[in-house]
Amino acid sequence: MKAIRTLIIAVAGAAAIGATAQEAPRTAYFLDGYSYRHELNPAFGSDHNYISIPALGNIGIGAASNVGLNTFLYKTAPGSKYDLTTFMSPTVDANTFLNKLGNYSRITTNVDFTILSAGFKAFKGYNTLTIGLRTDVGASIPKDLFRFMKLGQTGADTRYSFKNLRLSADAMAEVALGHSREIIPGLNAGAKLKVLLGIAGVSANIDRMDIRMSGEQWMINANGSIDIAAGSGLYVPTKQEAGKEYGNPDEADQIEWGDIEYNNFGLSGFGLAVDLGATYDLPVLPGMQLSAAVTDLGFVSYSHAVRGKTSDVSWSFDGFKNVAVDSSQPGYEDNKIGTQIDNMWDDLKDVVNFHRTESDASFTRAIGATLRLGAEYKMPFYSKLTGAFLFSTRIAGVQSWSEGRFYANVKPTRWFDATVNYGAGTFGSSFGWMLNFHPRGFNFFIGSDHQVFTVSKQYLPVGRASAQLNIGFNISY
Repeated sequence: MKAIRTLIIAVAGAAAIGATAQEAPRTAYFLDGYSYRHELNPAFGSDHNYISIPALGNIGIGAASNVGLNTFLYKTAPGSKYDLTTFMSPTVDANTFLNKLGNYSRITTNVDFTILSAGFKAFKGYNTLTIGLRTDVGASIPKDLFRFMKLGQTGADTRYSFKNLRLSADAMAEVALGHSREIIPGLNAGAKLKVLLGIAGVSANIDRMDIRMSGEQWMINANGSIDIAAGSGLYVPTKQEAGKEYGNPDEADQIEWGDIEYNNFGLSGFGLAVDLGATYDLPVLPGMQLSAAVTDLGFVSYSHAVRGKTSDVSWSFDGFKNVAVDSSQPGYEDNKIGTQIDNMWDDLKDVVNFHRTESDASFTRAIGATLRLGAEYKMPFYSKLTGAFLFSTRIAGVQSWSEGRFYANVKPTRWFDATVNYGAGTFGSSFGWMLNFHPRGFNFFIGSDHQVFTVSKQYLPVGRASAQLNIGFNISY
C-alpha cells in the first residue's frame, strides 16, 4: 500500500507538471490559420510557414474527469465549526452521494510538451517537424469501492465486489515528421511518422476484490498485477525481500515495498506511431468539406521492466481476541487494542500489496489512437461564417473517451479567425472558444475546450474537474 500511494502521488505530480503544455485543443480543428492544426489531422496544411518559440509555441493547462469537488465535499449544517465535510460524514445522505457517481469515476490527462515545432512548404506539399515530450495518464475507480467506503456493513451478510480498478501512465519523448499534399482537386491527404522513446510506463490493476461482511467474520479476496518500466535501475522487492515470507527471522529485515530504488536511470522503451488523415471538398454540395483522421496509431515496447502481482490471497477477520485493557495483565503489549488494530491493518495491506515476480521483463502496448470525423459548411448567406461538427473518440483503455462538438466559425479576414463551440461526451458537456491571430510574421492564439464557471476558494473546479486553457505564440513567414 505504501508503494501504491507513492506511485499514485508520483503519477499525479507528473500529470500536474505535464499539464502545463496541453495537446492541440479540439476547439481549433476548423481554424485555418492555427499553426498546430496538423496535430489534429495531418492532412491540414497551411498557407504560411512557421517555427515555434521553444516552450511558448503551445502552452496549456487542463484535466478531464466525470467527478469534481462537489461529488466528494458537502456543506455542513448551520452552526457547524467547519464549512465543508466529506462524503464519509453521516450527515451526507448515501443516495445523494452515490447518485452522483457513474459506474466508474475516471480521470484522464493527455499532454504534449512541444520543445520545437515547424511547418513549411516544400516537396509539392506541406511538411511538419515536431520534437516534444508527452505524458498519458488515466485512472478508473469503480463505484462499488465508494459504496463500500460510504455504507460499510448494512446487514447480517453484506457483500461488495470491485472490478477493474486501474491506473495507467506513460511518459515518452517524441520526434514526428509529417507531410500533406493535394492528391486530386478537392482531395488532400496527409501522414505523419512518430518515433517514440519511452521514459517510463506504469500499468496497475486490481482485477478483482470481493468483500463479505457478517456479524461473525469479514473476508476479503483480491487479485491484481502491475508492470513498471522506469529505466534499468528500477528495484522493487520480492515478497520474501519485503519480509512477507522468510525462512528465518533475520530475513524479515529486508527492504520494504515503499523503498523503491532507482539507479542508472535511462530510456525504458521504444515505439512507433503514425497519424493518417484526409480532407475532401464535396462537389455535389459546394462549400462542404469532409475530413477524417486517426492519430497515434502505434505502440511502445518497454524493456527492463518490473512485473509484480498481489498473490491471490484471502484475508479474514473474526474480531479482536483477548483484548488487554490493563498494563498489569500478562501479554499486555501484544494484546492491547492498539496493537491488535495495527496487526489487523498490516494483514489487510498484504491483500493489495504488489511484490516483484519478474525482473528485466518486457511488455508492449498501444499508446492509444484517436479517431476524428469532421464536416464544415460555408454559409451561403455569408461565406466568412461556417458551421461544423466534429466527432472524436480515443481508444486507450482507462484513458478512453468520446465526444461530439458543434462549431460556429468566423473567418472575416486573412489574418484572424475565431470559433465558439459546444461539446458533449464522456466527461459531460463543455463550451469551447478560441481567438486566432495569424498575420504574416506571427501566430498568436488563446482558447479553451472546457470552461469553468464555478470554482472554490482555491480556484479548483466545483463541478466536473474538466478545465483547460491554451495559449501560444509562433513565428510565421
